[in-house]
Amino acid sequence: MATGHLTRREVLSLGVAAAGLGVAARAAAGTPRRLAANEKLNLAGVGIGGMGAGNLRAMETENIVALCDVDPTYAAETIKRYPKARVFTDFRQLLDQQKDIDAVLIATPDHTHAVISMAAMRAGKHVYTQKPLCHDVYEARMLAAAAAECGVTTQMGIQGHSGEGARLICEWIWAGAIGEVTEVDAWCSLSYYPWGHAGWSSRWGTRPTETPAVPPGLAWDLWLGPAPERPYHPAYHPAVWRCWWDFGCGMMGDRGAHTLDSVFWALKLTQPTSVDATSCGLNPDTHPLSAIVTYRFPARGELPPVKLTWYEGTRPPRPEGLEDGRRLPEEGGVIFKGSKGQLVCGVYGDGPRLIPESRMKDYQRPDKSLPRVEGGHEQEWIRACKAGQPAGAGFSYSGPLTEICLLGNIAKRMDARIEWDAANLKVTNLSEANRYVRTEYRSGWTL
Repeated sequence: MATGHLTRREVLSLGVAAAGLGVAARAAAGTPRRLAANEKLNLAGVGIGGMGAGNLRAMETENIVALCDVDPTYAAETIKRYPKARVFTDFRQLLDQQKDIDAVLIATPDHTHAVISMAAMRAGKHVYTQKPLCHDVYEARMLAAAAAECGVTTQMGIQGHSGEGARLICEWIWAGAIGEVTEVDAWCSLSYYPWGHAGWSSRWGTRPTETPAVPPGLAWDLWLGPAPERPYHPAYHPAVWRCWWDFGCGMMGDRGAHTLDSVFWALKLTQPTSVDATSCGLNPDTHPLSAIVTYRFPARGELPPVKLTWYEGTRPPRPEGLEDGRRLPEEGGVIFKGSKGQLVCGVYGDGPRLIPESRMKDYQRPDKSLPRVEGGHEQEWIRACKAGQPAGAGFSYSGPLTEICLLGNIAKRMDARIEWDAANLKVTNLSEANRYVRTEYRSGWTL
């Protein structure tokens, strides 16, 4: 059964290639505790004021024993919800002092995902990391290699991967419902503009120059983590960091990680050979207002090459055959273009339908071949942790998916076409683009 996952051997071989750039996956300091299906995991949450709060609620079948956030005020409601959990500010102290932890949820801003995930895996903990998996391509490759080496169960927070829609898309495409797929349009119609927040925004995406006092309790240096040094400002925290290059992965990381999931899975994509981008409103500090990014993927066995176009802050042309009066999904989605027809779905692979609707009504669906998930994405990971098995969106799958998203961000920053040597993690035609493949960490931080 095709799953889209790299094998452990493939992941480690890619990690070895990347190790030439400086860091190889290292064995875990501990090994995961084996649990029976009716036992409960001891869970810790890191980054619990936003999306992490919802993830923890979906994990309340287990023991929530520790909580960690650099801003206890922002995380106050979550801390109050779990009064028996020990509370930390620094994830390193949590991993060092709370020895009974089996698994860690990580839902911090994008730029700290990798360092926390890596530390947890090396400590022998199972890891659930929110999308996007990390902040640069090098981190994605290293996390996938480390997960394979450490023998822990991992999961990236792309809940659509556990949904019915993504499975139907795979089954229909693999059964030949629309023939050979050689072209895909995917989009997110949303934009971060104006950058910042309601009380402060930057018309041109420039950094704020004011230096307000750090709010009481906020460990700003820890919030920055490996990112470049800069003064605290409410334009970054809370909740508005994603539009800034130094902290967030933009819409490509926010929605692309969801929307490209079904494409990556159903078409069994590998890494692209080139990525070409045109950006509108580009500047050094923030993600652009809008962009169009075109990927070229090579043939995979008997599957043909694929052209994938990502529309960000806008939408693709209406597909031929879409009935008058019928609208594309509002916020984003995918149009698969095959030799025998087309298929459209929403952001999370939800609501897949053949185009035109008359084809959908006449379509004889194939038997379901992929296992269905009960209880949601978090529970799928929990069951896999207890069984010592891979989860559906483990890092062997979500690492390469994240690489694709982050390569799009590199092309957007260059506003140009990049040629990609995946084996060696290198842009071959524009040497200046390689500074974005592996970004420089602030002093005192390492992967």
